[in-house]
Amino acid sequence: MGGRYCSECDEWCSSSQFSSNQWRKGDGCSRCKSCVGGGHHSSFTEHQYSTNFQCGECYRQFNSQNELNMHMQVHRPRNVACPICGEQRFRSGANAVQHVESGYCTGCRGQDNARQQIYEFARRQSGMQQFLTGTPMLTNGGHYDSIPDFPYQCRECAKSFRQMSQLLQHQDQKHNRYTHRIGY
Repeated sequence: MGGRYCSECDEWCSSSQFSSNQWRKGDGCSRCKSCVGGGHHSSFTEHQYSTNFQCGECYRQFNSQNELNMHMQVHRPRNVACPICGEQRFRSGANAVQHVESGYCTGCRGQDNARQQIYEFARRQSGMQQFLTGTPMLTNGGHYDSIPDFPYQCRECAKSFRQMSQLLQHQDQKHNRYTHRIGY
């Protein structure tokens, strides 16, 4: 796949210096990893091999703080329990909720049922009600008949999410709000 010029710094870069998203934007529109990460460079060799972010646990090198933050998740202990089945094998609240939302949780089989279970769980937990955007209609049985399309909202930036796991992941990555316990 050769290379191309970065649209921001105007330097020739190999294809490995572009993320797949930037590469797909095409020639003249894509930015190299260094420019996307906010790094500045003065020569081709510095540009091509810049790794300024090191993991303190395994000493791997990364090109940006975001890449290092993403990597650091592998070093978290697996001590988070699923809020439905109680299985304790997850590294974050987002991972535990993804387990439920995927439909593989033994406590609530199927994705539609899982989404309902997570929403009802969030409504019952006083600490999680702040993340709910709307109130669904109730049926005669007291169960929620419908869930809003984007029922969860980040209180720091007002971004809305369809899945609870998306909100938790967003808070962890964008606002450094690591959730190891859900709803407490």
